[in-house]
Amino acid sequence: MESASLQGLLDEYAELETALGDPSVHADQTRARKLGRRYAELSPVVKTVNELEGARSDLAAAKELASDDPSFAEEAAQLEQRIPELEAKLTELLLPRDPHDGADVVMEIKSGEGGEESALFAGDLLRMYLRYAERYGWKAEVLGSTESDLGGYKDVTVSIKTKEPTADGVWSRLKFEGGVHRVQRVPATESQGRIHTSAAGVLIYPEPEEVEVEVDPNDLRIDVFRSSGPGGQSVNTTDSAVRVTHLPTGIVVSCQNEKSQIQNRARAIQVLQARLQAMAEEEAAAKAADARRSQVRTVDRSERVRTYNFPENRISDHRVNYKAYNLDQVLDGDLDGVLDALQSADREERLAESQS
Repeated sequence: MESASLQGLLDEYAELETALGDPSVHADQTRARKLGRRYAELSPVVKTVNELEGARSDLAAAKELASDDPSFAEEAAQLEQRIPELEAKLTELLLPRDPHDGADVVMEIKSGEGGEESALFAGDLLRMYLRYAERYGWKAEVLGSTESDLGGYKDVTVSIKTKEPTADGVWSRLKFEGGVHRVQRVPATESQGRIHTSAAGVLIYPEPEEVEVEVDPNDLRIDVFRSSGPGGQSVNTTDSAVRVTHLPTGIVVSCQNEKSQIQNRARAIQVLQARLQAMAEEEAAAKAADARRSQVRTVDRSERVRTYNFPENRISDHRVNYKAYNLDQVLDGDLDGVLDALQSADREERLAESQS
């Protein structure tokens, strides 16, 4: 990055530091969170720049003193190795970022091929992501669901949020999860012990704090119904659950987690706005063939991104040729291995694009 652009980031960091020290800024929690997230994003850049400048200054001094004291020659040699490492780190930090990396997410899991077994697998995926959220101290909230007869899920929508602003939020870790997840196992419904293959779909999109997409109330059909819990048992005695249908696109969002119909309606519309915004960004990315891959993350919903093989205790991610034999641990929330592999591949691709 040109020195002028880098200086611009350093100046922005100083301005953010001043703003976050102003108590009046924190009166607007949305603005404070947005500024805090950007500050967290720039912090490693500023730290690396300071380390690099310090190493270069120390190298110059060590070379100057080496003629009088041989120990400085050894220090100079170490610094000459350290400086390229810091330069490479800074280059990586300055790569174009996915603008949503600090965002919270809304995730939908839908059963697909395989009937009841697919619904049970959708439930396994939900548990996996909820356990993963627990490991990171994220707040996960089921917004709405349709359960199957055997306790699985025909569909379930969950919100996952960080507790504090961070440069690398939930989206930065889970954005690669969208697509078709395939399972190979002996279903609970199989009496002959034969291995079946079924699938469930995962849709994930960032939940922006400031929604840019406006929704025309005339485009909405809003239905209310009674919230239900496991087994179809009513969990309250009022029709507080809300189903919002966006007529132009056919998108349907249900929310039953809040206590009142008004709260459920507001939350469902918020989720709808996030989905419409993600759709608009995907369409824009498809039209701009030369757009940076890191700018908008698109997902081919028909692509089978991952296979969960129970007989072999194996998980395979087909996009990066990742394979591991710890499926039981993965389903218990230990997803870091496969997610690290996906992030590493993405980082290498962005680095290659920046050098081409």
